[in-house]
Amino acid sequence: MPPEKIELFKSLEDWVTTNVLIHLKPVEKCWQPQHFLPDPTSDEFLEQVVELRERAMELPDDYFVVLVGDMITEEALPTYQSMLNGFDGIGDETGSSLSPWADWIRGWSAEENRHGDLLNKYLYLSGRVDMNQIEKTVQYLIGSGMDIKTENNPYLGMVYTSFQERATFISHGNTARLAKHYGDNNLAQICGTIASDEKRHATAYTKMMKKLFELDPDAAVIAFADMMQKKITMPAHFMYDGHDDDLFMHFSTIAQRLGVYTAMDYADILDFLVDKWSVEKLSPLSPEGRKAQDYVCGLGPKIRRLEERARLKSKERFAIPFSWIFNRSVKL
Repeated sequence: MPPEKIELFKSLEDWVTTNVLIHLKPVEKCWQPQHFLPDPTSDEFLEQVVELRERAMELPDDYFVVLVGDMITEEALPTYQSMLNGFDGIGDETGSSLSPWADWIRGWSAEENRHGDLLNKYLYLSGRVDMNQIEKTVQYLIGSGMDIKTENNPYLGMVYTSFQERATFISHGNTARLAKHYGDNNLAQICGTIASDEKRHATAYTKMMKKLFELDPDAAVIAFADMMQKKITMPAHFMYDGHDDDLFMHFSTIAQRLGVYTAMDYADILDFLVDKWSVEKLSPLSPEGRKAQDYVCGLGPKIRRLEERARLKSKERFAIPFSWIFNRSVKL
C-alpha cells in the first residue's frame, strides 16, 4: 500500500481509541461459556447434562449440521487474527503493540474466542455429534488457512469484515430462532448471545469503513466494488473433514435451505452497507470511482433476480452423509 495510505491509518489512531474501542466490553462485564452450561462443581451437574441431552434429542440432524458448521467457523479464529495482523498499517507487529488498531484486533479476537468455546462444549455435551470428526475438521481448516482476496489491503479488509461479521450475526440469530422453534430455549439463548456479540463487532467494522468513505471516498468505493466483484467468501471455505471435498458447499446448501444464511441475506447485507456508507451520495468521484459506485448500487437487485430464477429452476434435492453426525444422511 502507498505510504500516504499507511499514514492515513496512522492518523486515525486517536479516532479508533475514541470511536472503535468502545465496542469492546471489559472482561469482567463479558459473559463466559460457563454461564450457559451445566456447572461441573454442582451436585446437580449430571442431572443438568441429562436435561441438556434430552432437549438436544428434539433437534433434527440438518440443524446440527448447520450448528456444527457455525462452530467450526468460529473455532478457526487463529486464521482470522492472522489475517487482520497482515493488513498494512494496522497489524499488531510485535504481538503486544500499544497501537489502538492492535488493541482492537486482540480485543476482538479475545471476545470471539468465547463463541467457539461455548458451541464446542455444548455440542460435546449434547451427545448428538461425532466430536472426533468435528475436531479433525477444525484442525484441517486452521491448517488450510483461507483465501478471501483482501491482499493485505485494509480497505479491502474493512469491507470484508463489515460484511462477514454481519453475516455471522444473521446466521447465529437464525440458529437461535430455530432452536427456540424446536423447544430448546437454552440453546436459543446461547446462539442469540453470540449473535449479539457479532452485531456489536459488525457495528465497529462498519464504522471503520464509513470513516474511510468520509476521508478517501474514491479508494473506499473502489475497494467495495472490488470485493463484491470477487464475491464475499465466508472464512471457512476450505472446510474439510478428511472425506468430503465439497463439505463447505454442502454445509452452506443446508444453511440456505433452513433459512440460516441465504443468498437473499447476502443481498440484504450488501444493500445495508450501501445505505450505511451513503454510497449513492458519494461525490465527486473519479471515473473509476463512479463506475464502482454504479456497480455496487445496482448489485443487490441483480442478486435477488438471479436467486429468484435459481429458486424457480431448483431441482429435486438429494441426501448426502455427514461425518459430523455419524454419517447419517441429510437432504441438501
